[in-house]
Amino acid sequence: MKIVLLSRSRSIPSTRRLIEAAKARDHFVKVLNPVQVSVRLGRKKPGLVFRQKQLRMPDVVIPRIASSIASYGLSIVDQFQAHGAIVLNSARAIGLSRNPARCLQRLASAGLDIPATVMSREVGDLQAMVDEVGGVPVLVKLLAGSERRGVMLCESRQSLEAALEAVLGLGHNIVMQEYVKKAQRDVRVFVVGGVAMAAASRIPRAGRLSRTLSRNARIEPTEVTAPLREAAEAAARLMELEVCAVDVLELGQGKPRIFEVNASPSLPEMEAATGVDLATAIIIRAEVMYRELHPA
Repeated sequence: MKIVLLSRSRSIPSTRRLIEAAKARDHFVKVLNPVQVSVRLGRKKPGLVFRQKQLRMPDVVIPRIASSIASYGLSIVDQFQAHGAIVLNSARAIGLSRNPARCLQRLASAGLDIPATVMSREVGDLQAMVDEVGGVPVLVKLLAGSERRGVMLCESRQSLEAALEAVLGLGHNIVMQEYVKKAQRDVRVFVVGGVAMAAASRIPRAGRLSRTLSRNARIEPTEVTAPLREAAEAAARLMELEVCAVDVLELGQGKPRIFEVNASPSLPEMEAATGVDLATAIIIRAEVMYRELHPA
């Protein structure tokens, strides 16, 4: 197969792992920085251009779109799909997963357990909102994206007021979310092709309030229990994602509560922690999708 990886650089660890896995299975791989790809529309030679050259359509496109270029990058993904390439994941699915409110709305409407959440553009009765999500500390997320930099942990009413004043003053919509104090574990479940392939629990650095916000947390392998599998696979299916990581807080008796779905999860850390070759699993999923479309 001819595979295009949409990524800012082939040196990014996750991109590098996908290149290695694809080449190991005898596929041709090209890495394209999406911001260097142009779209031509209309009757005269419609298509995609990279560095002033018309692109030949690949068989499969694997997007690794950074949130900073999401709007433009996803339009490039859409164009590849419109010209017949198989995409893992679609622009629609990536965009949906990166909007915290829409993501949580979809999960909740299907009956999946999520943290108590309030979405608002204006804060009329701040205390009522705080009470709705169980009191401080609370998580505040920007609706623009679900990257770490778009999430704030407010440990007091004073810090919350200051954060909301700044965020709302810039015209952002926000999601205020329950901080789950009694979670037993913070677990990331990696899903490929609708199947939960691996899971790891994240142990925060000492002194950090939140597991979900920890940087450089220690990652340990964990069993993909039946409740974890059911929740993660249902979330991936609802978000229409072929490849994703579902972040879950395990409550009493291993009951999972989903707080985020990531459409471009990092590979090396999960592979190192779990011993599962996730990059190859992604390439195999691409092969299966290609065979389904081209049985001959």
